[in-house]
Amino acid sequence: MNLEVLLSALDYSCAYQLHHIAIQNISFDSRTVRLGDLFVCLTGHLEDGHRYADDAIRRGAAAILAERELEVPSAVPVIVVPDTRAALATIAARYYDHPSRKLKLIGVTGTNGKTTSVHLLEHILNRLGHLTGSVGTMGMKVGKHFEKTQNTTPESLEIQRHLAAMVQSGAEYAVIEASSHALAMGRLRHCDFHAAIFTNLTHDHLDYHKTMTAYRDAKKLLFTSLRPATNGQAPFAVLNCDDPWSEDYASATHATILRYGLSKGADVRASDIRITPSSTSFTVTTNGRQRTVKWQLPGHHNVYNALAAICTGLAENIPLDRFISALEEFRGVEGRFDSFQSETGVTVIVDYAHTPDALQQLLVTVRRVISGQIYCVFGCEGDRDTEKRPIMAQIALEYSSYPILTLDHTRNEDPERILHDMILGYDQNGVSPARYAVIPDRRAAIWAALERAGQGDAVVIAGKGHETVQIIGSTVRPFNDKQVALDFFKHEATSTTKQKLLVP
Repeated sequence: MNLEVLLSALDYSCAYQLHHIAIQNISFDSRTVRLGDLFVCLTGHLEDGHRYADDAIRRGAAAILAERELEVPSAVPVIVVPDTRAALATIAARYYDHPSRKLKLIGVTGTNGKTTSVHLLEHILNRLGHLTGSVGTMGMKVGKHFEKTQNTTPESLEIQRHLAAMVQSGAEYAVIEASSHALAMGRLRHCDFHAAIFTNLTHDHLDYHKTMTAYRDAKKLLFTSLRPATNGQAPFAVLNCDDPWSEDYASATHATILRYGLSKGADVRASDIRITPSSTSFTVTTNGRQRTVKWQLPGHHNVYNALAAICTGLAENIPLDRFISALEEFRGVEGRFDSFQSETGVTVIVDYAHTPDALQQLLVTVRRVISGQIYCVFGCEGDRDTEKRPIMAQIALEYSSYPILTLDHTRNEDPERILHDMILGYDQNGVSPARYAVIPDRRAAIWAALERAGQGDAVVIAGKGHETVQIIGSTVRPFNDKQVALDFFKHEATSTTKQKLLVP
């Protein structure tokens, strides 16, 4: 694409004529730059892309987009803009020919439930014959094509590339997780949303947003971005009316609003909820009609996920019976209440719960279906929100029989500091050390819980869910909670066999 055409919507300064320069691709990572690319210098929390301009040029960059003048070879133009991240969103949408305008784009935001809601809608819409792509924590998927993603909501360039791939595949819908970080940083600028879904708002990410008000306002950007008559249809907002923050979003949008929840004022309401260890059933009421829903996702929080999806189906004029039939076929998401039972009768539940509300919801659900002891293994991430650490530790103490505090990703933070923050409330309230354990090594912590558990007990391993690595300092090592638990039972089975062979 011609560089001057690509930059036409930007306010920029450059000492060079740009009309003769053809851009092959756009990159914000110098390691991926190829001959003829435009390199965009992004300023992040830990890195400054301006430091890598020379590397990008050595790799063949035809031009540099920056926030300040740089000393580079005279043959390479430096285009200066006030905000490269905002500029990247603008040129990415133009480069990929505004793919969101060719899709029904649905954004899901909230503290918890985003991933399940995205994959639930993706499953239902695909099942009903509407080719649908998704982007989020679990990666990007459309049809049989899958790519891993680094963030819950990738950078704007990647978002536009993924949406363009969906258009190329013939997709009708795209459902994406809209994180508060992405919204605040402008990664979703120039995405024309057809619908926005709000799950809930609870304590999280205050290391970045500082206050709950700022956290709320970041998510509000999704609802203020809804524009009239997207793709020939009026946009709609789906709100959890049982969450007090939902009215802030209702007042921020001009879109059609549908509310869901357990309250009588909900457009789509659930009642008669029944939860078993492997399923949930409830009655859904909407427009004076009632239907029974039975599916394999335990917990009240999953009832809310189902209601949000049903609201979306109604807004899309999909017959309720067909929508519920497809919903009931959904088997869940890897690492979300991912459970199995050992031969010794111990139930193991692996879940991504890494916020206070998510951990409480998880443990409340487990208590409803487990009569024995509940051992809760969890940690808190380093270089992240410190305020939630003692809160989560207190929840684990109140809602489980025996918490085992361990480490998650420590990143560059002192592990002892993380654990100190977690047990701070225990120390202040005189909680006996006999009521909990602190085992920094996550593998050892999981095995310790499994060694304690007996028939009828449950071991809940929270915080990492589907993740397959653990970041300790600058080292990224393979680690998966479920596999560690399976390894324990394999080890136990082998040891038992050896003991039997040694008995005369």
